[in-house]
Amino acid sequence: SLPRYQCDCDGKPTTTQQVSWFKKRSSFTNAFEERLLLSCVNSTFADVAIKEKVSYDSVSGVVDRNIHHSVNWTMIKTLNVLGIDEISLKKGHKDFVVIITDRCDDEVRILGVLKDRKKQTVKDFFLSIPKRLRRSLRYVCSDMYDGFINAAREVFGKKVRIVADRFHVAKLYREGLDELRKKELRRLKRDMAPAEYKKLKGAMWLLRKNEDEMTEADQQLLARIFEQSPELKQGYLFRHQLTSIFDQNLTRLQAKRLLNGWAGRVSRSKIRCFDPFIKTLMARKDEISNYFVGRHSSGFVEGMNNKIKVIKRRCYGIVNTESLFRRISLDLVGYRLYA
Repeated sequence: SLPRYQCDCDGKPTTTQQVSWFKKRSSFTNAFEERLLLSCVNSTFADVAIKEKVSYDSVSGVVDRNIHHSVNWTMIKTLNVLGIDEISLKKGHKDFVVIITDRCDDEVRILGVLKDRKKQTVKDFFLSIPKRLRRSLRYVCSDMYDGFINAAREVFGKKVRIVADRFHVAKLYREGLDELRKKELRRLKRDMAPAEYKKLKGAMWLLRKNEDEMTEADQQLLARIFEQSPELKQGYLFRHQLTSIFDQNLTRLQAKRLLNGWAGRVSRSKIRCFDPFIKTLMARKDEISNYFVGRHSSGFVEGMNNKIKVIKRRCYGIVNTESLFRRISLDLVGYRLYA
């Protein structure tokens, strides 16, 4: 039998009429549900409940009914660049989940929030992508975690280029120079007079600064540091040479040649701080050099991670992957759908 509804008007008449402005099992009209959804964008359920004078559970129910807890593949026509990264749900880098996003033109879409970063979990998600969309995919951007890269390679094969994110690559070789800086400054602090060593204050930020952003005072301080530590000067030059390779408009083959040449020069020198990076470079040369094909990176993934961090703080933590997927989806498309 059809459900019977009661009106609030005089006499409290009842009816079984089905109307377009109301959904079955909802306490609100469609228009009011859309208003609640719009209010939830970049806000919390508790705040919306207070403002709209409804219960927290009512707001949560509206979101659950209207926002999918996982990707709806039928709504996606094509994939182009897929990004994969991990994020911690708790302080202290605990309870990692994997965030998978897609960038098509200027639009970033959330595709998945996976419960862990195991290779099989990631592989299963890739296999769940419909074949028509897998055929349209061109790039997968990732950090250099073996589980992500191997899962992508096993599912997509050679038809999709796996790109080691440039910023993760840069972070790795910059960490090498940072270790050398710490070692050299400890030596200088031990060997130099306190007054002279004090003049080297600010070396950490200076060595991380781009040359075109340096003032004349910065350049003078850098020259003083290099005068005291020729090894640090050589390491700084090596880092600058490597960064300039990534800044150039090169083909993949040209980039490979230059990267091999750089690694050879460093290996023949006395500088050992880049040895861990060179080991990674040799193991992941294809993924690193794939950056030069379309110059794709995981920048849009990092932007998504920042948004997720804001959501976590705003909601005082989210540990359920389905809830997190809904909140990300609502923040991404809410204004477009309900404003």
